[in-house]
Amino acid sequence: QVQLVESGGGLVQAGGSLRLSCAASGNIFRINHMGWYRQAPGKQRELVATISSAASTNYADSVKGRFTISRDNAKNTVYLQMNSLKPEDTGVYYCNAGVITTRSPSVVFSYWGQGTQVTVSS
Repeated sequence: QVQLVESGGGLVQAGGSLRLSCAASGNIFRINHMGWYRQAPGKQRELVATISSAASTNYADSVKGRFTISRDNAKNTVYLQMNSLKPEDTGVYYCNAGVITTRSPSVVFSYWGQGTQVTVSS
């Protein structure tokens, strides 16, 4: 079993910054991609940013230039630095990871965290 635990959400004024963290633990052999998604009230979950095992990154157009995704492979942790936050960035942010477990080394499983609330006030 693998668990993803997010932290770092909260309430911030527009223009402020937050840093989200997501730590993976459990029967991990290797983590492929990691990423952040968000879901605003009444809307579908959307991709924010992803990072591959080789540190190749991908961002939603709405966050390019403001958010930075990074990872620490030794700690099985992914980060999301969010700067110049806007009210439209408000939502629940979910961590996702593609994990190869020690029990099934030929399969990549997708795991999700429980989500962390980010609220940006105007």
